[in-house]
Amino acid sequence: MKLIPLPAFQDNYLWVLHDGHDALVVDPGDAAPVLAYLQQAGLRLQAILVTHHHPDHIGGVDAVRDATGAKVYGPARETIPEPLQRLTEGDAIEVLGLKFSIIDVPGHTSGHIAYYCREMDGKPLLFCGDTLFSGGCGRLFEGTPAQMLDSLDKLAALPGETRVCCTHEYTLSNLKFARAVEPGNAELIHYIERCEKLREQGLPTLPSSVALEKQVNPFLRTRLPGVAQAARAHDAATPSDDVAVFAAIRQWKNEFR
Repeated sequence: MKLIPLPAFQDNYLWVLHDGHDALVVDPGDAAPVLAYLQQAGLRLQAILVTHHHPDHIGGVDAVRDATGAKVYGPARETIPEPLQRLTEGDAIEVLGLKFSIIDVPGHTSGHIAYYCREMDGKPLLFCGDTLFSGGCGRLFEGTPAQMLDSLDKLAALPGETRVCCTHEYTLSNLKFARAVEPGNAELIHYIERCEKLREQGLPTLPSSVALEKQVNPFLRTRLPGVAQAARAHDAATPSDDVAVFAAIRQWKNEFR
């Protein structure tokens, strides 16, 4: 299997997974790069996996479906172009001979879902849309801090070797904020250097891994005393409960420059 992050717009990745013959694509906000890649690689598109309803994730769904006949899968509780198979936590689908379990991850949007494959070429694989980023998480456009914290807890509980395929190249800006929260995190400093070298070469920083994100991502570390202390140092009014600390870190990131 080959896992390809196709660049789109300013900073999106449209993930393509293929075996040399058949393919799936995740969140095709723009049809053009998807159709061009399929033609260039001589691939048949079998499935379109949609994580949430934002235009940069669904804008190309109709055109890609019409051009390829691929089946569309998407969240049960969001407005996605029909026809599609609607999915919620507990559901599973099989594409390219791989089984993907559905995880409900509301927060960024109210019905956001993620696709988790327990075994793909020796390691698990996660398509998480805009819920989890490398070094960050999605803004809370429709959900609550409690929902997002619960969603991230679900993803953090996946095996550490799980490849995290998020859909934006936000890594360096996220890590700049992460360093403001945890300036003494040695693993974070090392990861920043690694990602800077990748971007200097025009290479993606993704996929990440669950294990790495638990070491460097402040949104997976809000229960650690140092991160909670940083939240209260930034906003002395921050209560000590888990959700309040998470909400304070998210608000700090919203305002961070």
